[in-house]
Amino acid sequence: MRQIADTVKDKLQSGVIVLGAVVDDKVNLVSMVTDDLVKLKLHAGNLIKEVAKLTGGGGGGRPNMAQAGGKDPSKLAEALAQVVKFVEQQQAGKARKQ
Repeated sequence: MRQIADTVKDKLQSGVIVLGAVVDDKVNLVSMVTDDLVKLKLHAGNLIKEVAKLTGGGGGGRPNMAQAGGKDPSKLAEALAQVVKFVEQQQAGKARKQ
């Protein structure tokens, strides 16, 4: 999944990528943020941590790439649907700090 995210990131000029899959009844997640958005304080590790919580898991990583796991595959679609909200929250938090 990380290779797929790398490929997508290479094709994007700017963006946030969050991919999820169920493997052996466990949730696997990966998140990537392009460098321009990292400079704007978006953080892949913080993002993936929030998504993983919704699947009963955890994880984290660097500002530009993070991985996580979860225990509840039935929550994966719901967790991925929240990505935009979590990105907006990161942006709102950045704006409050300025």
